[in-house]
Amino acid sequence: MNATAHDIIVRPIITEKTSRMMEIGQYVFEVLPKANKIEIRKAVEEVFKVKVVRVNTVQVRSKPKRMGAFLGRSRSWKKAIVTLAAGQKIAFFEGASA
Repeated sequence: MNATAHDIIVRPIITEKTSRMMEIGQYVFEVLPKANKIEIRKAVEEVFKVKVVRVNTVQVRSKPKRMGAFLGRSRSWKKAIVTLAAGQKIAFFEGASA
């Protein structure tokens, strides 16, 4: 795939659960659906200048949604849970986790 590191990482996912995960060195991102674990690891290491130990990925399937009488579906997307080496942090998230 010819995507840059910034293309592979779509956005960070910041929720209560992911904020707790940050305390143990795990960060969650929405990534390109076609990206594999190796590409995700390289992208996170390049963008945030950290050492990645493990990458887990999850395909988040679409769910049926309604808007009045109209039926539709939410979009499908890919989530990556990135575990960093001990003592490493991503400074981008520090203000968000408080």
